[in-house]
Order: sequence, then C-alpha cells, then structure tokens
Amino acid sequence: TDIAITIAIRLIVHEFIGEDGEEKFWQFVDTVKELTVYKNGESVRSYYNLITKKAGQFLTDLQVRLLKLALSLRVYSPAVHAFQQIASDEPPPEACSAFISVHGQHACSTKDMKKLLKAAVGRPKPYLYKNDHKFPGVNSTDLPVVVLYAEIGTKKFNTFHKLLSERAGEGKLIYVLRHFVVESKPKKMHLSGYGVELAIKSTEYKAVDDTQVKDSKSAMNSEDDYEDEVQGFLFGQLKKSHPELQDQLDDLKKHLTESTNDMAPLKVWEMQDLSFQAADRILSAPKFDSLKLMRELSQNFPSKARSLTRVAVNREMRKEIEENQKRLGETMGLHPGDAGLFINGLHIDLDVHNPFSILDIIRAEAKVLEGLHHLGIKGEHVGKLLRLPVGPVEDNYALDIRHSAIMWINDIESDPTYKTWPSSLQELLRATFPGVIRQIRRNFFNLVLFLDPIQEDSFELVKLAELFYKHKIPLRIGFVFVVNTDDKVDGFLDPGVAFYRVLNYVIEEYDVSQAFMSMILVSRLDVGETLSVETVTAFLKRKFPKANAGKILGLDSEYDDKRKAGGVFYRKTGLGPLPVALFNGVPLGSEEMDPDELETVLLQRIMDATNFFQRGVFMGHISDGVDVLDFLMEQPNVVPRINPLILSSSRNYLTLTASPVADDWEDSTMFSYMDLKDKTAVVSKRMKYIEWVYGVTTWIIADIEKASGRRLLLSCLKHMRSSSGLRLGVVNNPSGKLTMESTLLYRALWASLLTQKSKETFGFIQKLLKEENIRLLHQGTKIKDLLQGMDQDAFEKKHNTLELDFLRSQQLFCQEVLKLRAGQRAVVSNGRILGPFEEDEELSTEDFHLLEKITLSTSAEKIRGRVKQMASDLVMKVDALLTSAPKQEARKDVKLAKDKHSVLHLTPREDEVFFDVVAIVDPLSRETQKLSHLLIVLAQVVNMRLQVFMNCRAKLSEMPLKSFYRYVLEPDVTFLGNDTLSSGPVARFTDIPESPLLTLNMITPESWMVEAVRSPYDLDNIHLQEVSGVVAAEYELEYLLLEGHCFDLSTGQPPRGLQFTLGMSQDPLMQDTIVMANLGYFQLKANPGAWILRLRKGRSEEIYQIFAHDGTDSPADAADVIVVLNSFHSKIIKVRVQKRTDKLNEDLLSEATESKGLWDTITSFTGGSSSEDEDKKKEDVLNIFSVASGHLYERFLRIMMLSILQHTQTPVKFWFLKNYLSPSFKETIPHMAQAYGFQYELVQYKWPRWLHQQTEKQRIIWGYKILFLDVLFPLAVDKIIFVDADQIVRADLKELRDLDLEGAPYGYTPFCDSRKEMEGYRFWKTGYWATHLGHRKYHISALYVVDLKKFRKIAAGDRLRGQYQALSQDPNSLSNLDQDLPNNMIHQVAIKSLPQEWLWCETWCDDGSKKTAKTIDLCNNPKTKEPKLEAAVRIVSEWSRYDSEIKQFLRRVQDQKAKQPESQAAPSSKGNLRDEL
Repeated sequence: TDIAITIAIRLIVHEFIGEDGEEKFWQFVDTVKELTVYKNGESVRSYYNLITKKAGQFLTDLQVRLLKLALSLRVYSPAVHAFQQIASDEPPPEACSAFISVHGQHACSTKDMKKLLKAAVGRPKPYLYKNDHKFPGVNSTDLPVVVLYAEIGTKKFNTFHKLLSERAGEGKLIYVLRHFVVESKPKKMHLSGYGVELAIKSTEYKAVDDTQVKDSKSAMNSEDDYEDEVQGFLFGQLKKSHPELQDQLDDLKKHLTESTNDMAPLKVWEMQDLSFQAADRILSAPKFDSLKLMRELSQNFPSKARSLTRVAVNREMRKEIEENQKRLGETMGLHPGDAGLFINGLHIDLDVHNPFSILDIIRAEAKVLEGLHHLGIKGEHVGKLLRLPVGPVEDNYALDIRHSAIMWINDIESDPTYKTWPSSLQELLRATFPGVIRQIRRNFFNLVLFLDPIQEDSFELVKLAELFYKHKIPLRIGFVFVVNTDDKVDGFLDPGVAFYRVLNYVIEEYDVSQAFMSMILVSRLDVGETLSVETVTAFLKRKFPKANAGKILGLDSEYDDKRKAGGVFYRKTGLGPLPVALFNGVPLGSEEMDPDELETVLLQRIMDATNFFQRGVFMGHISDGVDVLDFLMEQPNVVPRINPLILSSSRNYLTLTASPVADDWEDSTMFSYMDLKDKTAVVSKRMKYIEWVYGVTTWIIADIEKASGRRLLLSCLKHMRSSSGLRLGVVNNPSGKLTMESTLLYRALWASLLTQKSKETFGFIQKLLKEENIRLLHQGTKIKDLLQGMDQDAFEKKHNTLELDFLRSQQLFCQEVLKLRAGQRAVVSNGRILGPFEEDEELSTEDFHLLEKITLSTSAEKIRGRVKQMASDLVMKVDALLTSAPKQEARKDVKLAKDKHSVLHLTPREDEVFFDVVAIVDPLSRETQKLSHLLIVLAQVVNMRLQVFMNCRAKLSEMPLKSFYRYVLEPDVTFLGNDTLSSGPVARFTDIPESPLLTLNMITPESWMVEAVRSPYDLDNIHLQEVSGVVAAEYELEYLLLEGHCFDLSTGQPPRGLQFTLGMSQDPLMQDTIVMANLGYFQLKANPGAWILRLRKGRSEEIYQIFAHDGTDSPADAADVIVVLNSFHSKIIKVRVQKRTDKLNEDLLSEATESKGLWDTITSFTGGSSSEDEDKKKEDVLNIFSVASGHLYERFLRIMMLSILQHTQTPVKFWFLKNYLSPSFKETIPHMAQAYGFQYELVQYKWPRWLHQQTEKQRIIWGYKILFLDVLFPLAVDKIIFVDADQIVRADLKELRDLDLEGAPYGYTPFCDSRKEMEGYRFWKTGYWATHLGHRKYHISALYVVDLKKFRKIAAGDRLRGQYQALSQDPNSLSNLDQDLPNNMIHQVAIKSLPQEWLWCETWCDDGSKKTAKTIDLCNNPKTKEPKLEAAVRIVSEWSRYDSEIKQFLRRVQDQKAKQPESQAAPSSKGNLRDEL
C-alpha cells in the first residue's frame, strides 16, 4: 500500500497549502501534477522528501516544519475523507477513476461534458462548501458549476483540469475540485494528539479474572531511556563501553529498577515537598535535558517518587517561587499548582485545546510573525505590536449626540423635576434590588428619536417617550424632526412643516415641556389616520386661541428656525429609514424599533449602560467633575457617521508583506507572471502619493475618464482639504481599451505626481477634474493651458514620454488582485479593500472622514505610537498585516517578580522568527504530564523563547499523581530503516513496575469516540507480574462527534424529547439522538463528510420544524441543514426549532406516543419489519440494561444474562454500554445471541463536555448507570431494568417489569436490615443520610426498574444531572455516585421501594431470607473483603454450572473461528443493526 500512502501525503500537502489561499493551492497543483507518477522503485521516503521540497517553493522554512507536524498528526485526513464521502453520495458512476458532476448529472470524459453543460442552467446548482477548492476565475452567479471528482496528478485529472481551468479562466463556468481516490481498501493510519494513562487501581477488593490469556507475541522495540541512572549505575555509558554485556546489563538494570520501584507507599511526611523537589531536580539539570527530565518525572512519577524524596530543596528557589506565586495570584488569578500556557501572550487552555487547534493557532501566529519579520521589525518591537488591540470595535457604533439639531425635551441635570435626586456618581455603586433603575441627577441615559411627523408610526414612539417621561424614568429624551426643507413650502401645504412651526411657537411662548405635551396632544390621532394640516390648525385654535395661525404657519413665519438642521443632521449621520432611535448614540435595529418591543429594549439598554458606568466609576475612569455625556461621546466606538460598508467587521485586506525580486511595472508581461502578493508589493512600492505630513494611505481605484470615477476622487480630495491625516494614491482601472487617447487624464495626473510637489499636484488635479475643464479638453484645449504655478517643462516632458505599459500592470492588479471588473471603483485604506462599488454607490466627503477616523483610531495611530520612526508606508503594511489577522482574545503579559532560580529559560535561535512561550506548571500535575511532551515537540517545530515557571504546591498530603502517562505526538513523520513509512506514533510504556494493578484510560480530544478493537488482555486490570512479554492494545477512532444545542424559538426552552437524525441523501437515517433539557444539548455520531440533519420522521417532524441554525455549513435559506465534518476539531452547532402552527398545543412526550404510528418509525432502531404479528411480540420484550468493564465483570455479565434467559419465556433484549466493553466481549456477543436466541444492542454516549468530568474510570462507569437514562435508549423503549453484572437472577424479570411503580419514575430495593452483625457498617443509619432521608429508606443501586415514559415526562434525567453538577464539584461528596445520587434526590424524584426479595445479598441480609430471593447480588463485604470470585462460588450454588457452560460455549466459538477462513464474519443479530453499521 505504499502508493496509497503517497496519495495520502500528496493530498494532505495540497490541503495544507490550500489553507493559505486558493491561488497557492492551484499553483501547487500545477507544480506537482508531474510529480505524481509514482515509480515503484522509489521509496516512500524519497517521495516524501521530494514533495516537501516542492512545497518549500510555496512555504517558508517555518511553514514547512509546521507542514511536517501536520502530516505527522494527519490533520487533513478528515478533510480528504470528507471529500471522499461527498463523492460517494453523488454516487460515482461505475468504473470511473475521475468524473465531473454538472448540476447533478455525471460524465466520465471530457467529450460528454459539453452536452451536460448545455442543459445545466435549468437544473439547481450544487451546494458548495466553505472548504471547496474553487478555481480562481470570474465570479458570476449565472455560470454553470462543474465539480470535478478526481485524484490530483493522475492522467485523467490532468485532461479534465486542463480543459476546466481554461474554461473557468475564460469565464464560461465555475470549476470546483474535490478529492476522489478510487481505493480498493483504505489503509488504516495511526493517529496522534491524544494521551494514554495507566492509572494505579485500589486493590481493596480483588476484582481480577483468573482465566488465563494466551499472549499474541507482539514485539515492541523498547527505546533506550536517556535517564539511565539507576542507583548510581549509568547504564547508557556501561552499554557503550561494554557492548558484549548488553543482556546481562539489562538484567541488572531490571533487578535494580524493581528493587527501587517497590512502590512501597511513602509516609505522609515524605510527600510534603515532592513538588518542590521535582522542580529543584529539573532546574539543576543541564538546560538541554531539563524538559525531558520534567516529562520523565511527571509521566513516570509513581516509580520516581522515592528517588525524589532524597532531593534537598534550594532555599533561594523556594523563596522565589513563593514571591512569584503571590504576584501571579494578584495579577492573573493563578494559584499554586495551577497550569497555564501562553503563546505570544495568547492563553492556551489545555482543557479546551488539543494539538490540532494549537497547530492552527501557531500557524495563524506564524503568518503575522513572518510578516513583521519581512517588514524588518525585530526583537522587542514584535511583542509590542502583537499586543496592540487592533481590529474593529464591536458592532455597536455610536453617533455623537452633542448636536444643535436635537430638540431635548428634558435635562435630568438641570430640570426642577429631578432636583431632589442625588447627583454623586458614587450612588451607582450603592446596592439596590436587581432591576431597579437608580435615580441619579445625571444624563446617563439619552434617547434620541429621529422622526418624520407625517409617518403614522412616528407618534407611537412619541407616546412611548411620554410614558418614560411621566414615570420619571431617568432617561433624557430628544427629538430630531426630519421635515420638508423646501423654502417655498409652508405650514399650509405640508403637515410636517406645520407641526414643526407650531412646536417652535410653543417653545418660544411657553417652554419645552409644554411643547412636549402639545406634541403628545397633536399625536392623539385615530388608528390609521395620518397627520394633516387640518389636525394641526384645529389643535392650535383649540389650545392657543390667541395665536395667529397665519403668522405661525404662513410663508413669512418667524417660527421656522432650524427647520433644515434636522434633515441635514439626519443625512450626515448616514442612518437608515425613519423612524430611528439612538440610545446613548447607538442606533437600535429595525426589529427593536417595534413600539411593543422598544420599552423592554430600552430598559435592557439602561441596565447594560448602568453596568458600564459602574465599571467606569469603580475603575476610576470617570469622577464627579466629569460631564457624563462628554465621557460617553469620547469612547472609541463613537463615530461621526454610520456607514455599514466602512464599519462592518468582516473586512478584506491586501497582503503587503512580500518583497519581490523585480519591482518593475513598466514591463507588463513580466508583471503578469508574478504571484498576487508580489503584484501587490510592486504596486505599493511604485505608487506615488499626494501627502502633507503623515497619514492613512488611501488608494482610489477608478477610471477617472468616467464621471463616476472622477466623483469618487474629488470627494476624497475635498476631504483632504480639511484633513492632514491622509495620503492619496490613484490606481487606474480602465473601462475600455488602453490607448493614449483613453488615458489622457490619468497620464496627466501621474505626470504631475512624478514631477511636482504635493501642493501643486493637489491644485492641478482638482482643476483637471472639473467638469467644465473636461469639456474644454474634449473640445481641443491642451492640458498645458491648465498648468499654472507648476514646473511646466518637467511636466510636459514626463507627460509626453509616459508609456502605456505600467497602466497595463495596474489593470492586471485591479483584475487579479482586487478581483474588479473593468471600470469598477474601489478604495483601499491602509491595505483594507472597500468595494467594489455599484454604479450608483457614492462615497461622500463625510465617508472619507469616517474611514480615516476609523483606520486611525482602531489601528494606525497605535501602530505609529509603538514604533516611533515609522513612515506612512510601513504603518500601512503593518496595519494591513495586524488587522487582517483573525481576531483573538486579548494577549496577556505574564510578569514574574523574579526569574533567577524558579524559571527554566531556553533562548531562541538568532535572526529568525521566534515564538514567545511561557508555561506555568506544577511539575507533578496531570497538566504537566501532557504539557511537558507538548513543549518538547513545539521546541522541535518552532523557534521559541521559552520560560517555564515552576508553580509548585507545598505541603502535599497525598501522592500528587497516581498514574503513568504518555502523550502521543511527534514533530514529523518517521520512517523505518528500509525507507518505508513507520506505522505511526504509538504510546509506549517501558520500565513499568510489575507490582501495582493498572487500568488503561484513553484521554482523547473532546470530539473523538474511540473503542478498543484488539487486545487479548484485560485492559481494566493489567498486572504485569502475571504477563510474560508485552501488553499491547489497539484502539480505533470510531466516530467524530457532532454536538449541538437546540431551542424552541417561541418559548426559548429546549424541546425535551425532540429527535434528530443524521444521514446522507442516499441514506437519510444513519444516526439519531434525543435532545436533553440541560442546555438543549444533543450529540450525534458521525464521520468526516457532509451530512444532512433532519427532525426524525414521526412526532418530532409532525410537531416541529427547523427554523434557524448556526455553525452549520448550508446557506441560511437552504431547505436542508447540512453539516460538514472535515477536521479533528469539535463541531458544535445551534438549532432553533418552531412548533408547526396547527400543533401549538401538542407535547412531544404526551401519551399519544403509544399509537401504532410510532412503532413504524421505530423499526429502524430494532431492525426487522413491522408487520402486525411482530408488533405484538415486540411490545412484549424485556429490556435489560447493564454496564461492565474488565474481564471479570464481563464473565459475571455473561452468567447474569444466562440466569435471566433461563427464568423467562418473554423475548429479551439486552442493552450494553459500549464505551467500556473489551474487544473479546464484543467479538463473542453475536455468537451468544444466536445460540441463546436473544437480541442485543450496544449503546454509547460521550460524556458531555459541560458536565463535571470524573477522572477515575470506576466513577465514570457509575455515572453512566444513572446520568443518561433518558437519552441512551430510543423513545420506543418505555421500561428498562438495570441489572448489575455481578447478579444472578432466580425469577422471571417480567414480574418486575410489570410491577406497579405507583407514579414513581423508578423502583429500587432498599438495603436489608436483617444481618445484625453488620450494623456498624450501615453508614446510612447515622449522620448526613439519617437526617436527609428521614423516615425513608436508603436504596441499593444494583437492580432498578425505570419507567422511561414517566422519567422523561418529569425531566428526571435533567434533575439528576443538575444535582450531580452541583454536588460533584466537591470531591468528597457522592462517594458511591450511582447510588448516592438517586437517594440524595429522593425528595425531588420519588423512588418506589421494591419488595425486599427482589435483591438479596449476603453482606446485609440474613441467611433465612435467601430461599425466597429473586436475585442474588455479590455485594462487597467491608468486613471480610472477600474476593468476588470466591464469594460467587461459595454463595450461589448454580454459579459454577453457569460458568462452565459459558466456558465451553466460548471454547466452541474459538475452535470454529480457528477453522473458519477469515472472510466469514460473525453472524449478526437482528437487534444490533444500528450498531454494526
């Protein structure tokens, strides 16, 4: 399969390069397509070296190292697989190694393509995904889309690619490429990026199976450990000097290791200082070894602990650590023992991040660091620039409301109404009831309403304002009336003007509040009636009989003051359609302007603003002497005008960091061969500017031979008259052919820029662009007639010799880099591209003012302030680089008081880009087990300045780590001696002591679901003393998890019991799930690919419909919700659903679910058809649920199953939790199901990330017993009986299923009281439990029956999880999680006490009651601590019979398997269809 490996490498390299932009991706395709003919003689290694070398033409050295890490991590495997899955859903035509799909129809050759293209436009277009590779061509919506499914580099690909890329370049179609490899058998790859832990188990109760396991000899090459000193012998050196004694030395080393590793428990006083002792040992080691030593000590701590106790701790170090901890506690809230990792100041939370996301972060950082490096910024300046808070302010921009056009109705600070209120800002900090608005005599809250009195909805808002005014809400209210501004129109012609003049009259004669009352009176119109001149005059007569209507409303009215001001202010602000409201200057959205909503919105805004002011007062930003309004209007989000185009936070930037070899644009052929970055660099280098002192670099891209282009340039020049903060360059984007005639104006402009000073050019261009001068030029006037006060000779000479070639280069720049059509206009401000503008879109002088202000305040000023001697050009380049980087959370400066004795420093290589990495670790903590290895790998991949601070915990009272740990991550792909690829990274544990009992845990990224697929050993109980050779286990990544949160739009609550399905268009139901009420959470198992999420057919789909979704990959208006999984990152989506209008009163979990309709929809769960007679049988099924882990419990489990089956006639279906079953159990269960005639299903659920995690395996399993009952089983299962694995059943469980639970959701058996000698061990009789339970009993969780219908209906699962979340934060509570939780919740979720005979166990029940027992449980006995196996044989007479029956059965299966050829798989039971997909 070497060929398969090279294909994988090739595609992954393509995906990596594609991350940097489509242009590079397609260039790389062209570079590599010759390489791919893979010669059989070549080794994989030489191919790998060749392709990484080719990639080096497109990537820097640092990026090549990141590429190697990405290859080692297989980062892009899911992306390649996703394309494969999308192809399989097409589905691919038969026997076709590459094919195209044109709007749903397929062709295998280029000949057939033309036919398909003709009719394509009539058919719907295919979905294109975010990560599709689209060939850079003309962007047009009406072109047909051709999707090529092919393997890059094959002959077939090359023929298709040649034709398609030509057509796409000509603008005839849109060409999209998706990887498609015709593989007979995909080879499984080893993944990395996860941890493996061998935890030491408590052996208080022996729970190890005594069945011997045959060892499948699997040799693992043991790597020599560099820290080879054991009890003073240096084995590394001994082996070098005596190679002939290798084996004897190994024996001696093993003997010595065992004797030091006796793992005898340490005394408490020996543990106290372990953390400091480890730190001392690490800091005193040679620098190049210290990280490895830290990894060694943390990952193998149990066997290193004893040697650490002998270290004497350096006093200086201890003192310094304590000082630093105090500082870290104050500045960052980090406590002793906490861990932190900071890359360039970005906090990397190891609970959230995994190597895949860290690689992404490093890659994004590398872009910025390398950019700064190219621009010549080095050393300390880099860190300073990175920490600048650049990038757009949040979306809520505010307008300055200190404007004379606003008519304020009230003023909280000066009106007598409010004079009794206190005015001190400190009042804000006084405690009040939540939701109370503090009455303080300050204009904290300002509402400005822009109204046109003629619109009927205007007066709704006036009424609302009145409500606030009357109730003395501390809201200052102002109006801006936008009325007709024509001087000839008077109050008798226009009701708006009439209204405005009457108001002015009332203000002058009386006062503002009187005017406000008048406004309210005038606005009392009947519904549907609009304001008319009659209404206004009638009001005047009625209210002010003395007033002269003619004088007030007529043409010569004295009351027309500032009528135009409102309109001018409104137009200048750039606000949308009237009416508009501003709260503290921030415009409210159109949906918030609905008068019914507005009141709530305003109260909410007042609360938010109160918080803002409280913070300001608390932090001392604002004090009593400051005018509150001025303080508000000086915030960074205040702008002179609202223009969504300029203010939008999704921004597009040029890359200005390249330094091209040639910088010639006079040769346009040469220019056309450059790549986009170099083209941009040449343009920015050769650009000439009009500039005053220093400024924001603005390029106007236009065709100034056209009026629209001239208007754009003139607007900008007009702005420059009043601003010194702009420098202006012009790029020509001609509409037609380039000729001397068609570029007359532009060449004149350019000649002037090249020969004159800015001031002269500025005047000349304005003259040149005047429309009357343009008319004169067209009539034959010569340009030189317009030259006054200029150096005319130089200009003439230049103007006559300017060639057209540099204009062709500019034209290419506009087309290829800016993606503009001929003649389209755009503006570039410090590298940020605005546009292209539509024909009717104009940028006004105010817009240029806004653009300059925004660019300066968000980034340019800060950048210039940081690096003093920066010229405008450098500021522009740095600005474009920093602001285009993805927005990150704030970077932190980790400052330590001292770093001489407690910090490990590693210095970076000189003159290279370096990362600044700070790690804060307690050397003996779970985080360090992972972090130490991560840092070692990072150090190999990137150049870094590393500081590791030892954040030790003092006075330890127990062992800080109880496990051995390995982190699987390698910096590069490894090859074997014969140049083939090694099978990949694995976790190797060597030199592990033999005495302790270990259990193996996989610690994987959040979204992985893994299962053990191969291992003869009991991975839950590994005891190396009893194993000869190596314990090997193989796990497989079975699914990637898709998680989500779902809410009902109308109630805002999660729709409990709603079901989702995930599938493909060919197979719509592949996975399904139920929504929880906690956070509306759901999870679905999936694999890389594009999936369709639907509501499940049946009640979910009948009652609900999907209304909106976030985080998904389909366009918002698409009917299907498509989710693409194409990386190892977690994918979390949000879905909002809505009840269908005719089903508003229906409830998902109501009783109707018993009708037959639902059984039809459930057949997919249980497999088989749904004919009538089956229905009856199906209803009568005993559903038994159990969990087991480890071979002993699986042996008990089989016996338990046998005992149930022998006592009932009813069909049985077993449900097992798959997460912890061993491979051998999963392998034999289908055979057992076939032989004994039962159904089974393996269910699994990933512990949700928001629910408090347990670290101990046993407790996790207990959690699964109780926490997810409502979501583990399909809704059709209405009763389930949980039976512990170590139970033996002696009665028909149908009785228990049919027992009346009297309305309780579940029934448990109480603990027996009859065995008197155990009284002292009955912990529930005293203390907490006695008081909590009152007269109720304490129940045992070994057997319980759950009425799932009732359980779901009363949301018992959500209550249990809620209570668990509250209690589990305390490590001492819930010591028997699965049992304590339901007993603790007994008051909220009732328990029906089952009759005592349902559970007998020898520890608590007397011997007399044994004969009536219906089940026997092998409880642990705290008095005798008897091992389970001995107890089983002794207590239960039939146990040995069952045991030997099963052993014989398993032997028969084993023999059959040995005889059978490989190809015949195990028989599959009808019940397990869902699982074995």
